[in-house]
Amino acid sequence: MNQQDPCPQSGETCPLPQADSRTGLRALQALWEIRSPLGALAVMQKEVGNAFQLKLGSFAPAVFAGPDYNRQFYVTGREQLKWRSPRDPVTRLLRQGVLVVDGELHDSLRAQMDPSLHRAAVLQHVNAMRTYTDVILAEWESGQTYNMLDEMRRIALLILIGTLFGVNFRPDLNRLWAPILRLLTYIGPGSWIMWPAAPRPGYAGDIAQVDEYLYRIIRDRRQELKNEGTEAIAPGATTSHDLLTTLVQSELDDGLIRDQLLTMLIAGHDTSTALFAWTLYLLGSHPEAMARAQLEVDAALQGRSPGLEHQNETPYLDRVVKEALRLYPPIHVGNRWAEESITAGDYHVPAGKRVMLSIYLSHRDPAVWTDPDAFRPERFDYRGQERPPALAYIPFGAGPRNCIGAIYATIEARVVLARLLQQFQFELLPDNEVHPHMGATLEPKPGVFMRVWKRT
Repeated sequence: MNQQDPCPQSGETCPLPQADSRTGLRALQALWEIRSPLGALAVMQKEVGNAFQLKLGSFAPAVFAGPDYNRQFYVTGREQLKWRSPRDPVTRLLRQGVLVVDGELHDSLRAQMDPSLHRAAVLQHVNAMRTYTDVILAEWESGQTYNMLDEMRRIALLILIGTLFGVNFRPDLNRLWAPILRLLTYIGPGSWIMWPAAPRPGYAGDIAQVDEYLYRIIRDRRQELKNEGTEAIAPGATTSHDLLTTLVQSELDDGLIRDQLLTMLIAGHDTSTALFAWTLYLLGSHPEAMARAQLEVDAALQGRSPGLEHQNETPYLDRVVKEALRLYPPIHVGNRWAEESITAGDYHVPAGKRVMLSIYLSHRDPAVWTDPDAFRPERFDYRGQERPPALAYIPFGAGPRNCIGAIYATIEARVVLARLLQQFQFELLPDNEVHPHMGATLEPKPGVFMRVWKRT
């Protein structure tokens, strides 16, 4: 049995269940075995269900997973939740970024940013995505071993800043590498979860360095547009400009633009980094899948560079990416706050409660997925088999506040991974033990170490 207060009469709600001593012990064992709280969450889901109360000292969120709860919290009942929490470091870092604001400000910011991230706008960047990938691949030497977590981060940073900001980041990559990694540590899980007011010394300099860069490119773009005599555009107007230009031409001041750029820089590149690294790890762990994906890429490209015409010609690679997102969703949990008292299924969530929506648990729910912990790209080949329930698979969230960069990420993955498989052979080192690390995103730690050979 699991610990919970006595349930009220039929028709009323119950408190969320908690772990009893045996379940708690098994959860701790799982945490130790995979070196991640994800193990403990999986035990809770198995033994308690898709709704439970997590209890780690003063940190006691309500945790939900599965398509029914996803529908309520992402779609039908989303107005009962808010995203912004002044106590969380991600809010202090991003300030008024679109990811951490609610209400009219969020809707206004998203309306101004969306046109630069629509499919037609993103497809204009396909050649640039390939070119920036080639910049890093040109530095690889055949027979050498590289940490794909680092290499994919370099690719993701060049692509994001080069396409969405319209700036070549290569000259600044090495200088800002450490500060950017520090900002990811700043917003990742840590002692602040248990002690929100805990001092966080040592980060001010890193934030200042990244801010100096962002304010500089904003200032430079304003000057460029002024020299060109370009007029400002109305908020939300359709434009083919990159995101930075669109924001500079809007009515936003430099501070608000900085907040949106930093939001895209941190969230955008880190999620792509994790996706690329996990995909290479899964392919390296399953050589037959690697060979099949490589054959498909070769047949589709015929020696040409990945381009617009190849976007829909690698269906097996697409399924591999979807399966990587299912097993290891970069944004593995959504943090919200109950704006008011909420009834979720049979359970009561009091106003002010932190609500954690576990995408990781939803994607491994045994009630939905056959053999949920196994790598099976064919599960996304729906010919002759039933699709999973709606909102069982939500790597980019769901509802009106789904990931603003979902289309961008999908197109980028096709281009980058096709180019990698076209240009190189990859061998995962046999002693490369990887565990999922809950940082700013869900990353493979200590890294994905692969030996590479240039294909001819």
